[in-house]
Amino acid sequence: MPRKKKPTEDKPVKLTQRQHDAYIAGAGTVVDEPITVTLEKNYMPYAMSVIVSRAFPEIDGFKPSHRKLLYTMYKMGLLTGPRTKSANIVGQTMKLNPHGDQAIYETMVRLARGNEALLHPYIDSKGNFGKAYSSDMAFAAPRYTEAKLEPICNELFGDIDKDTVNFVPNYDNTMLEPELLPVTFPSILVNSNVGIGVSMASSVCPFNLRELCEATINIIRDPDFDALEVMKGPDFPGGGYMINEPDKLRQIFDTGRGSVKVRAKYIFDKEAGCIEITEIPPTTTVEAIIEKVIDLAKNGMKEIAYIRDETDLDGLKIAIDVKRGTDPDLLMKKLYAKTPLQDNYSANFNILVNGYPKVLGVNDIIREWIKFRVECVKRRTAFDLKKKNERLHLLEGLEKILLDIDKAIKIVRETEEESDVVPNLMIGFSIDEIQAEYVAEIKLRHLNREFILNRLADVEQLKAEIDELNGILGSERKVKLIIIDELKKVAEKYGQPRRTEIIYVSDEPLPKEEKTVADYPCRVFLTREGYFKKITPQSLRMSGEQKVKENDVMMQEFDTTNSAELLFFTNMHNVYKAKVAQFGDSKASLLGDYIPVTLKFSEGETVVRMAVTKDYSGCLLFVYKNGKVAKVPLESYQTKTNRKMLQNAYSDKEELVEMLDIGEGADVMLRSSNGRAILFNTGMILPKTTKNTIGVQAMTLKAKGSYIDSAVIVTEEKAKELSKYRTKTLPAAGPFAKDLEDPNQYTL
Repeated sequence: MPRKKKPTEDKPVKLTQRQHDAYIAGAGTVVDEPITVTLEKNYMPYAMSVIVSRAFPEIDGFKPSHRKLLYTMYKMGLLTGPRTKSANIVGQTMKLNPHGDQAIYETMVRLARGNEALLHPYIDSKGNFGKAYSSDMAFAAPRYTEAKLEPICNELFGDIDKDTVNFVPNYDNTMLEPELLPVTFPSILVNSNVGIGVSMASSVCPFNLRELCEATINIIRDPDFDALEVMKGPDFPGGGYMINEPDKLRQIFDTGRGSVKVRAKYIFDKEAGCIEITEIPPTTTVEAIIEKVIDLAKNGMKEIAYIRDETDLDGLKIAIDVKRGTDPDLLMKKLYAKTPLQDNYSANFNILVNGYPKVLGVNDIIREWIKFRVECVKRRTAFDLKKKNERLHLLEGLEKILLDIDKAIKIVRETEEESDVVPNLMIGFSIDEIQAEYVAEIKLRHLNREFILNRLADVEQLKAEIDELNGILGSERKVKLIIIDELKKVAEKYGQPRRTEIIYVSDEPLPKEEKTVADYPCRVFLTREGYFKKITPQSLRMSGEQKVKENDVMMQEFDTTNSAELLFFTNMHNVYKAKVAQFGDSKASLLGDYIPVTLKFSEGETVVRMAVTKDYSGCLLFVYKNGKVAKVPLESYQTKTNRKMLQNAYSDKEELVEMLDIGEGADVMLRSSNGRAILFNTGMILPKTTKNTIGVQAMTLKAKGSYIDSAVIVTEEKAKELSKYRTKTLPAAGPFAKDLEDPNQYTL
């Protein structure tokens, strides 16, 4: 272990008289600076501190809070000694971790075996440490619980005193702590780790230790080896079933991002008529599951008679009593679809590598860990080599003395002053000061034949060991063979069977449940900012002016019924589908539902137009700025599955001016920015089956820089009045229309 550095003292800064006067003169003044500069100076250091020093794990698999706690326990002798009170551990950890005792204890709880949050816990606990799968089972106070380190921690600290990792001063510069732990296996992928930083997050799922060690060994031997050939997928401490989805696993292993579906494990007690759930996904809790099942039972799921939490000392159990004649497998299939009994675990392997956050796939994380471990083994070997060379140097000096012990004794006896003994030995035997000091400290009782022969034998053995260590340092292959041997021992000693089973699930849909939706007339409204309202005729008759946000205006309104469907077209050329019935009845005095949030739009995505349909009959007319129009049947947006969003809903090659619901046909007037107008019937345009077609040219834009600025559907009566603008062929330029009224006056 490196020698401790003395704490540095803050020295006062000396200012010149001119600097002092300038400082006093500027005191209390406010200086304007750009907000970007302020953020860069004040917020960016905070953001980086959160990411690097708190939220994300490093390549050794630990966040700083984990590492400080475990290292403190190691220094307390808790790797081999008896358990001690958790309060004692928390207090000692505060020498390294300046956060409060409660935060430290919560970190300790999650690392403990009793909490069941980790696949391979690092802390052997005694007492109530709560349960990761329950929000109600709180952990006891630290004065009541005890802990020590688990045997697997030998793999974390085995080489820490051999200069395998760097040590840095703690927060008050009174002691040293390791930057990383020299772990002998890729612990980063063995235990789950979740962290939220500033503008980024991390979520690392656990993998089976045996599979991981085997994959790592194969990658050491062949850097192009694919870990997915050996690792079947994540292995969660709570067990359950993982649904095999090769494409999603491939994405996680290659990119570090993706998700896997995990479902609960259950058995059916036929005699008791009870479904017993014994393992649940890691993303939920017992209480959340029970609450959701109760809601379903209240809202019409008649198969469920009763549900209760039977979790005890034997482990997790949720019991669901079912009514006579219920098919338990079919019921569980419904519950998987509607409750957290089946849930997605979202992976985001954002870890710190050399102090910088990186999103890496499983294969790349293993390669980074191999680089880290190779460096640890080299540093350990160099440390051992240095110690053995120092020992050999001492024995070589001793060897010279032992060749003529009488001469050495004579020099010592004839030296008058004690301080001259070492210099005289150096001169008499041509040895250096270190060797002479070692010889001078040998006890008289050791100057016998056995001692002499043993020391001479040590010289030969040390030379052989030094040659071996030099060979390791000079060969990358030998270093990797050492790592492989360590991995094999770890897998054999600590490996365990998979807890999460892999299953293959067919895509057979659940039997459709008939839902009755109340059908009644209503009017729907959409504002330019994206607020939506559904108001009944009775409410409309009693209300006044429609309330909207400041600077917002009503953009569209339609009379329809509660059973109709809505299509929301966005600025990113997507269409989001929803049912009128999923929105509650509103009032004119309310703002309504904000569609981008309700339908979970992407960042920066806004509503541009809305369409309403009952049977997807009729057509939509898309009018673009360059004079082209596209007639697209509404049935192009109809899907057999219940898809919520369709991409490429309209053309992205030109800016959209207007989208008109023309039904089976209508008269449409287009006006250009240079004052021309044309009137035509949409029957002149053939419908296109491709949604994102740019369509055909409807209006010819003769003037340079002109564009379509409005498009409206006109009534049959108004179309007769505007007959001079009607064209019989397309495209057409149209006459000038300076005498026309507001185009909104022509609309239906």
